[in-house]
Amino acid sequence: MLNHTDPVTRKRLAHHFVDFDQQHESQAIGMWAFIASDVLFFGAVIFAFFIYRETYAETFRAACQVLDMWLAAVNTGVLLTSSFTVVLAVRAAHKGSNGGIILWLSATTLLALAFFGIKSFEYYTEYQHNLVPLNGFIFDWHGVGDPGHAKLFFSFYFTMTGIHALHVLIGVGLLLAVIYRTAKGHFGRDYMPIELMGLYWHFVDLVWIFIYPILYLNR
Repeated sequence: MLNHTDPVTRKRLAHHFVDFDQQHESQAIGMWAFIASDVLFFGAVIFAFFIYRETYAETFRAACQVLDMWLAAVNTGVLLTSSFTVVLAVRAAHKGSNGGIILWLSATTLLALAFFGIKSFEYYTEYQHNLVPLNGFIFDWHGVGDPGHAKLFFSFYFTMTGIHALHVLIGVGLLLAVIYRTAKGHFGRDYMPIELMGLYWHFVDLVWIFIYPILYLNR
């Protein structure tokens, strides 16, 4: 349980809140509001993808087969493991173990960087095969179906995975900030920042769980 008498923790009570319960409730609402806005964005993009997938089914299936399903599967395992390490960090926070928090959030950071490294390699491979649908890049499609429809598929692919990768990078920055502040003793026994970090990271993982089958398994 949070120790409200801890002097370091008490310094974290902002002047415009009556007590820690009100402050924590506001922090949680803020994080859930952010997640809700992201759900609306990803939901709209995924909905549009399904419409076009049904319209240009043959080309979308052919384009899906170009993607490296097994490399993405490895990345899925990496993210699921990172969710587990975040849970262990939150558990350490509830036990008041700063060492445990730093250990498990550091492990999460390494897994996040591994995910981004694998995804970057995948992007590079697609760049080598001229599958980047951006102005200034050559888009060269020799598979089944219309090249314009294939370009639409890869536009969805790079949008969804690119925005997700950006969330991963933001998460790495947040993880490093929390690790640093934990090491400096800024949080005291206030575990709410760790819980909010965990909530954000679970959301990032959950988005990928939807993206993976939608983009990679439509064969």
